[in-house]
Amino acid sequence: MISSISERIVKIRSALPLSVRLIAVSKTVPAEIIRSAYAAGIRDFAESRIQEAAAKQAELQDLSDITWHFIGHLQSNKAKKALEQFQWIHSVDNLSLAQRLNQLAQQLGVHPQVCLQVKILPDPHKSGWSVPELLVDLPAINQCKNLQIQGLMTIPPLGLDNAEILNVFNSTRQLAKEIQQQNWSHIKMEHLSMGMSGDYHLALQAGTTMVRLGTILFGDRS
Repeated sequence: MISSISERIVKIRSALPLSVRLIAVSKTVPAEIIRSAYAAGIRDFAESRIQEAAAKQAELQDLSDITWHFIGHLQSNKAKKALEQFQWIHSVDNLSLAQRLNQLAQQLGVHPQVCLQVKILPDPHKSGWSVPELLVDLPAINQCKNLQIQGLMTIPPLGLDNAEILNVFNSTRQLAKEIQQQNWSHIKMEHLSMGMSGDYHLALQAGTTMVRLGTILFGDRS
């Protein structure tokens, strides 16, 4: 298992441009396997459940240069714990959550890096702003000065073909470009968190800067 994870990581890394950040999605993966991935060079790990992540983080606290990314749907009542446990939150999906995180970040004295989760296409199974909603909320988001807003995150709906997925990714990149051109004082669009195990090759074509890979690194989830 250890050697196969190492081999997978080497293979994936060789296919990624140096400008693209490889985030290993370690949800359901035990701490000892995360340690193996760390030994193979991974420093960015993503979790989607606060409690599961806390147990692993306690077990891996000797690996002090890990950057932890939260990628799951974040409920407001878990926002404080998320800020305490994660340096990145990719799944800020509505204005009230952004404002709650901003308030708590000020109290905690932290400045988390966040992505705004957007839905390019309607999808009842995903959280996130629609494009019109996000554009309306930008002035209020810009007031969240304790958040380091770094870009957009998106997950295409299930059931799309490759051309449709690529279109979602390209549209997300274009939206980020349009937001960047508005020159907000506290909203940067330097990163795109796009691409998972099944579609990261399409995200690369569209210019993603961060890919979130789980199955392709760790195998199928138990």
